[in-house]
Amino acid sequence: MIPDKLHEERVLILDFGSQYTQNIARKVRECKVYCEIVPFDTPLDKIREFAPKGIILSGGPASVLQKDSPLCDPQVFQLKIPVLGICYGMQLMGHLLKGEVNPSNHREYGRAHLMVREFTHLLQNVNNGSMVWMSHGDKITRLPPGFKSLAFTDNSPYAAIEHSRDKLFGLQFHPEVVHTIEGKQILQNFLYDICSCKPEWEMGRLADYSIQNIQEQIGPQGKAICALSGGVDSSVVAVLMHKAIGDRLTCIFIDNGLLRHGEREKVEETFRGHFKIDLKVVDASERFLKRLEGVTDPEAKRKIIGNTFIEVFEEEGKTLKEVAFLGQGTLYPDVIESVPVKGGPSVTIKTHHNVGGLPEKMHFKLVEPLRELFKDEVRELGREIGVPEEIISRQPFPGPGLAIRILGAVTGEGLAILREADKIILEEIKSAGLYQKIWQSFAVLLPVKTVGVMGDSRTYENVIGIRAVNSTDGMTADWVQLPYDLLGKMSNRIINEVQGVNRVVYDISSKPPSTIEWE
Repeated sequence: MIPDKLHEERVLILDFGSQYTQNIARKVRECKVYCEIVPFDTPLDKIREFAPKGIILSGGPASVLQKDSPLCDPQVFQLKIPVLGICYGMQLMGHLLKGEVNPSNHREYGRAHLMVREFTHLLQNVNNGSMVWMSHGDKITRLPPGFKSLAFTDNSPYAAIEHSRDKLFGLQFHPEVVHTIEGKQILQNFLYDICSCKPEWEMGRLADYSIQNIQEQIGPQGKAICALSGGVDSSVVAVLMHKAIGDRLTCIFIDNGLLRHGEREKVEETFRGHFKIDLKVVDASERFLKRLEGVTDPEAKRKIIGNTFIEVFEEEGKTLKEVAFLGQGTLYPDVIESVPVKGGPSVTIKTHHNVGGLPEKMHFKLVEPLRELFKDEVRELGREIGVPEEIISRQPFPGPGLAIRILGAVTGEGLAILREADKIILEEIKSAGLYQKIWQSFAVLLPVKTVGVMGDSRTYENVIGIRAVNSTDGMTADWVQLPYDLLGKMSNRIINEVQGVNRVVYDISSKPPSTIEWE
């Protein structure tokens, strides 16, 4: 919770466990207003200390009618700070302020038409009949004292409510999701007109602020290291730190043998050649591949890769003298405290390896200039400080690299096949002008061989799967309907150019139920 001028215009979001809470924060920041997410039970003194100009209560999976439903401090509504309750947040407001909430006769889920009674305050400039997104099983059946209805839908008599004197507002629908057509307008009404926030959260100002912060943290003589993968996050951190402390920064790039075609060379060209950053390249591929030999379990692969990465990085860090600081690309979603709410259990689908694991084993002071930012903000910041667009707009690549795109044991032969197939897919996606329109596109080496015919000979060779998905945050994803001629071209090239492949298949499953990666 930061008191500097850049963060003066700020809003606090109390999280009740909604799958959309981060969407709220991202939408608020798109309006150029800074915000933070905190647990629903954050003490009142902490809320006062943050000094928000507005408070948003998120949705959530629980019901206010449950015995153990998550509750915020009721005095939140007496702070003389505007409050906006969304879905569960609105029902909670109605419940705590002596209204009445009951189960709906019919659960309302999906699109609905918002019929506006009053185009004031929250609903200024919103079209009557506008499409909104509903997701609730309860509804307010009697308004609390002092509230009035602003809008309704077929199944919700109180789809938007207002207490004009106390500046308390509620929406039964979700303005933060793309399906609510005028959701951004509604949030802007709350932020600008009701909370009197100014749109001052800008990347240009943030770049200067971040560089100054790094300089103050490291000091005029301090030295730092940064683990550089070539991905968006670590690249932006490296450039920010280099702008702040110059040649007192050393970046370490570890070649684990699991990289895509030409990745190591591109990192060296960009950071040594273009940015003139002191870059130490460590070829640890033999150590990684030896540790992975015969390992087929995906989680075991991830742990081996993560632990070996820490081990190698630690060894290299010790060779550098007087280094006290470690830069890493920790993002805001990594530091948000998770909210366990009954009715919305969270399970680990798979572990993720990134540089965030380093501090558990190493003794450096952390420099984390991105810890306030979401991924899209990191990209915007990167453009502001001159990181090449090729890096900024690159598709996500998993920390464990190609190891989790080889189903089964990782071998040198399998990596060579997969690397070449993946190269062809990316070349063709880029050639078709689709690279920046697709969240992720890549090859997978399947653990089966099939019979084929090449010329007059029978073959028994490998199968490559092609995966292409669209997503906004990686939490959900839909498979991309690539043109048939593009799929045909990729298949033809892979079979003709990649030794050891005689069949190509296309993955048409979405997330959920599948994950984006195959392991």
